[in-house]
Amino acid sequence: MFNCILSGGAADNSWMSYVLLAVLVVAIVAMLVISTRRNKKRQQEAEKLINAVKPGNKVKTIGGICGIVVEVDEEENTFVLETGSEASGKCYVKFDRQAIYQTDAVVEEDNAKDEKSEEGQEQAPAAEDEPFAEVQSDDGQAPAEESADKAEDGE
Repeated sequence: MFNCILSGGAADNSWMSYVLLAVLVVAIVAMLVISTRRNKKRQQEAEKLINAVKPGNKVKTIGGICGIVVEVDEEENTFVLETGSEASGKCYVKFDRQAIYQTDAVVEEDNAKDEKSEEGQEQAPAAEDEPFAEVQSDDGQAPAEESADKAEDGE
């Protein structure tokens, strides 16, 4: 079949060459479209991650400098990175946000999705002021302390 395409082929095989070329063109176009979509999605995720960086996040820059973000300037699209330690002395360096290579920042999901799911559900009454407060036992010890005391006593 390839010999027919390369040599011009016979008249009865000309339709096969057109079909083959059409399939190849469609396959190449499909691969390009898929590749473009994947790259665009990766770029959007990277941009969301960079925009999620807030003071207190750990960051590694493209130059290999590691530190903690102290300040983020939205207008200039920059951040200030604190490097060093108390013993060696702290240093503050200003970087462009695009210099972020790795970070521990977490991208917050869109609130629109959360609002839609909450509209369908009834609002629960507000819980106590301290929902994660430790539960005290009768003797005034926290449950973890009580179980540790029992383990030591052999109970």
